[in-house]
Amino acid sequence: MIPTGKLLIVEDNPNVLELLEVTLRFKGYPVITARNGEEALVIIAREKPALIITDILMPKMDGFALAHTLRKDVRTARIPIIFISATYVTPEDKAFALSLGAVRFIEKPIDTDDFLLTIAEILTQGIANNPKPLEDSQFYAGYRDRLESKLRYKNNQIARTERLLESLPDEQKPAFDTLLEQSIQDRDEIQRELDQLLKILGQV
Repeated sequence: MIPTGKLLIVEDNPNVLELLEVTLRFKGYPVITARNGEEALVIIAREKPALIITDILMPKMDGFALAHTLRKDVRTARIPIIFISATYVTPEDKAFALSLGAVRFIEKPIDTDDFLLTIAEILTQGIANNPKPLEDSQFYAGYRDRLESKLRYKNNQIARTERLLESLPDEQKPAFDTLLEQSIQDRDEIQRELDQLLKILGQV
């Protein structure tokens, strides 16, 4: 059966959200949007989209938690999910994403031609059989591992950038100041997600 309905984009970065929305609408796809996983769940209950394209690192509920929630519900378990991410791009990240039932994983920055081909392929190939949803214990273990790994990576990236800024000439500093600011923002978001998860697990 070929999925029919609107395409839902879940993305907290307004520039990326606009790029994907404009790209898809230009090709004639009906599009709806959400800024995080919590907002997406409300829309999904109302709209039952044909396909979900979601970022991973988002406030309130990230893409991993959104996918796990959808896979556990028989009403939403078969909606195809595409993950997009600039942060979670290691082989381990991708393996965990696919274990949650994602049909594709696309790295940012997004190649729009490849993105459109991927959308068309998924919508014309029909709904595939997804893997069995992970048990909560499996999901939480994998999720915690991904968060802790990404937190270590971001802290290392921040330390490297701070060291570099000390030795750069003034005219080169603005670009790395921006990089540092984004890395700190990402680090803080990952830390919040990890804190929430540890609270769920009763470990804080």
